[in-house]
Amino acid sequence: ILQAADRIVREEVVAAKLEKEIWQAFAVLADIRSVGVMGDERTYARPVIIRAVTSEDAMTADWARLPYDLLERMSNRIINEVEGVNRVVYDITSKPPGTIEWE
Repeated sequence: ILQAADRIVREEVVAAKLEKEIWQAFAVLADIRSVGVMGDERTYARPVIIRAVTSEDAMTADWARLPYDLLERMSNRIINEVEGVNRVVYDITSKPPGTIEWE
């Protein structure tokens, strides 16, 4: 799940020609279940978090202000192409207080 979602995030950043503006962009797979609806059925699947940051030196970082249409494409592709995912969220935490990576 994570590799497929991460590939989509990276592909969409490149397609939007933003790879030089973004320090790092990747997908995170949370170890929780999310309730959703697909078709007429309730689903319990995994959420994927998209994380994209800008930085000069990685000591501090700010969340990247990605265009809404790019976030929409990423979300739609992940939900439709990656089995087991029913929710996509975007992490808008800066560093500090957060870190770039999720652990």
